Amino acid sequence: MKKDFLLLSRYTLEELSALIDLAAELKAKRKAGKEDKPLEGKTLGMIFEKSSTRTRVSFEAGMYQLGGQALFLSSADIQLGRGEPIEDTARVLSRYLDCLMIRTFEQEKVERLAAYASIPVINGLTDFAHPCQVVADLLTMREYKGNDLTGKTFCYIGDGNNMANSLIVGCLKSGMNVRIACPQGYQPDAGIMQWALENGNFLCTENIREAAAGADVLYTDVWASMGQEGEAKERQRVFQGYQINAETLSYAADDAIVLHCLPAHRGEEITAEVMEAHAAEIFDEAENRLHAHKAILVSLLK
Repeated sequence: MKKDFLLLSRYTLEELSALIDLAAELKAKRKAGKEDKPLEGKTLGMIFEKSSTRTRVSFEAGMYQLGGQALFLSSADIQLGRGEPIEDTARVLSRYLDCLMIRTFEQEKVERLAAYASIPVINGLTDFAHPCQVVADLLTMREYKGNDLTGKTFCYIGDGNNMANSLIVGCLKSGMNVRIACPQGYQPDAGIMQWALENGNFLCTENIREAAAGADVLYTDVWASMGQEGEAKERQRVFQGYQINAETLSYAADDAIVLHCLPAHRGEEITAEVMEAHAAEIFDEAENRLHAHKAILVSLLK
């Protein structure tokens, strides 16, 4: 039976840990120049309805490094963009390819693609979730905070968006305490928060100091995601103060790391000073997208 990578909630702790272990192993092999080609002859199709830097380049380069190839499929270039049902696209592409990755708006579209595809489907991002990024994030946290993240405190500051939704699930499954600081009306998905309250040490608050107190990891994302450009001015007003800056860092643990899924808007969700002071972990995190995506591909295709 084929396996998809759509939501972290569908992965057990053991499966998620194994995936991160594999990402670390593949990273170490690449650094040592000892890579093999486990996906030789395999082809990945990448459907993009949302533009990307890290997702496209890391999946394409990763597939090449694993011995396979990747095809970039812009919605403007395939019939999906002209009204072909996603069910038909799924069945046709399943005859040509070995795996599909889609980066789109609605989670429901990813679910339908997976339901009708006979090959594995990867959620490269939706408005609801970004599970691929969180595999890279957890790998980065392990590198800086040790392989056992149990009891470490994770703090996310900003919009309760797709990143917040996926980080809550991934960090709680890893045994971390999770704190979310966001304005009223911009909280993460209600269902995910209910799950979090029932399955771990979780807090969602408007108070940044309360959320960041003693945190081992501080994390943020842009105030307005793709598709929310029309809300940008209002969001700038609402999110004023929801920023990782020197004051926020003073609340956290002395050895706290700062992460950002990028792109970063310096002066909004993070100051330029903090961004540069913590560039090492932020760009390790960006690099780890490559190794995380390779691990996901190998786990689904090998």
